[in-house]
Amino acid sequence: MSAARYFLDTNVVVYANDRSSPAKQARALELMTDAFRTRNGCVSVQVMQEFFAVATRKEKLAPAIARAQVASLEGLGVVETTPELILSAIDLHLIHGVSFWDALIVKAAAAGGCRKLYSEDLQGDRVLDGVRIVNPFAGL
Repeated sequence: MSAARYFLDTNVVVYANDRSSPAKQARALELMTDAFRTRNGCVSVQVMQEFFAVATRKEKLAPAIARAQVASLEGLGVVETTPELILSAIDLHLIHGVSFWDALIVKAAAAGGCRKLYSEDLQGDRVLDGVRIVNPFAGL
């Protein structure tokens, strides 16, 4: 991992709990461990919300355990969702045709000073708003 700041999308945090995909889980845990160890990892309030919803619904994690994991994400850089961030995400959505929610993730990464966004959901190796999108699960 580089010393530069990077953003973890919801799917990275979810895969850290997903025993049904051991290769993806191992990669996600590697990213999460590095994020906490180096303090270079960043998430947004949106990631925290989405993780709780997916973890308790799809992954069947007990709500108390999912809550504890959400609380632990506060140990990373956390980007707040502001009206300005929402409006800039709408602009990115309109200009580049990415979904609003993906645009909000990209804009949060940029607001957090991240040069790299680890995500399975966006087209990998694309640069949006100065943030390079990397699919950490490509080839797994």
